[in-house]
Amino acid sequence: MAFATILAVVAGLTLAGASALSHDIFLNVVRKGQASEQEQVKVAKIATVLFGICAVLLGILFKGQNVAYMVGLTFAIACSANFPALLLSIVWKKFTTMGAVWSIITGTVLSAGMIILSPTVWVEVLGNKAPIIPLRNPAIVSMTAAFVVGAVVSLMAPDPEAEEKYVGQTVREYLGIGSE
Repeated sequence: MAFATILAVVAGLTLAGASALSHDIFLNVVRKGQASEQEQVKVAKIATVLFGICAVLLGILFKGQNVAYMVGLTFAIACSANFPALLLSIVWKKFTTMGAVWSIITGTVLSAGMIILSPTVWVEVLGNKAPIIPLRNPAIVSMTAAFVVGAVVSLMAPDPEAEEKYVGQTVREYLGIGSE
């Protein structure tokens, strides 16, 4: 039963990643909205194979590691990448799209980089003598940095139009008015 659960989760994550890559990145960023369904499907198939290969290689690399602890590290990346942008967009009217983008990039790159340089990966997986960063879970640093970067970028590049729409959006969020 556990194997079926793990297989279902991995399959779901692989499909979600391939879908995001083919639709969000390939179609909207690379091709600027001009790609056929056949091209998107081809990119999704290639992405699925590549994600599968990466998953197998990472599984081999992290063989013998505590799975529960590794899940905690993925939560460190997720909370560093997502939480600051989500919270700031809800509670701060000066938060901008550019601030959100840089907050997400900072949280993702910093948390992943710190995990690689931590004792868990740098010493236990890669076999180095001492870690570059002593923290086993970097979320306290990477999430804080994502909050700071999001705020600083938003203050450096304000968006008056978004600020004007914030009050109306807040009313819709809290009361559900206009959500029909």
